[in-house]
Amino acid sequence: QVQLVESGGGLVQAGGSLRLSCGASGRTFSLYAMGWFRQAQGKEREFVAAITWGGGSTYYADSVTGRSTISRDNAKNTVLLQLNSLKPEDTAVYYCAAETQGAVDVRSPRTYDYWGQGTQVTVSS
Repeated sequence: QVQLVESGGGLVQAGGSLRLSCGASGRTFSLYAMGWFRQAQGKEREFVAAITWGGGSTYYADSVTGRSTISRDNAKNTVLLQLNSLKPEDTAVYYCAAETQGAVDVRSPRTYDYWGQGTQVTVSS
């Protein structure tokens, strides 16, 4: 089992920045990749960014490319998501997810085995 806890969400004005953090505990030695997803009210959960735990390869959704950076601290079992130039359409609950099976498609929510409880990000216009 892997437990995930997100933090760092909040209310920010358009154009501002936030840094989301996700701490992992438990069987962290089994981690292959970690990702961030978001779900706006009335919409499906969508991919935001992902990073492989070993090699550090990163993946981004087109909607956040150039405005976000995902990084990891293996020693602290933490993954960070820096969001810049925030837009009202970035408003959503952001979820951290962990994958332990070495799956290929890190952009699909079905790939992930464990999920955090989510943190709300609200961007005002």
